[in-house]
Amino acid sequence: MSKKNDGKLLAQNKKASHDYFIEDTYECGMVLTGTEIKSLRQGRANIGDAFATIRNGEAFIHNMHISPFEQGNRNNPSDPTRARKLLLKKAEIHKLLGLSKQEGYTLVPLKVYVRNGFAKLLLGLGKGKKQYDKRESAAKRDAQREIQRALREKQKVAR
Repeated sequence: MSKKNDGKLLAQNKKASHDYFIEDTYECGMVLTGTEIKSLRQGRANIGDAFATIRNGEAFIHNMHISPFEQGNRNNPSDPTRARKLLLKKAEIHKLLGLSKQEGYTLVPLKVYVRNGFAKLLLGLGKGKKQYDKRESAAKRDAQREIQRALREKQKVAR
């Protein structure tokens, strides 16, 4: 029996692909307390300002906002932006630690979703884009859009 929210995208960082070249992605679980999973399933999360760090061999996500659950009880967390532990394998943590120490690399949260009843976070290893890189990406996207529009027009005429 699958839940209706399985596989559903709960939160997405749309600015990440604009601000970073995403070179590698990792799926990790999150340690949530109280009724945070209920708020997540309602889509009441925001990862726009979030970032990940590695301290003492453990990965954490900071500034991820999960709104308190309305029908919550005393187990409702009081701080919606607290640091939450990420569940990764030790080898992945060591690899990410080594890669993120390099100049210009950072750990960027990309998506939050539910898989098999568990909340998952897609963590990306990103290298910051310069302003000219952002303009180049926008130009490529616009050119691709123009090509698709021309192809659609050509197909309409052919019918």
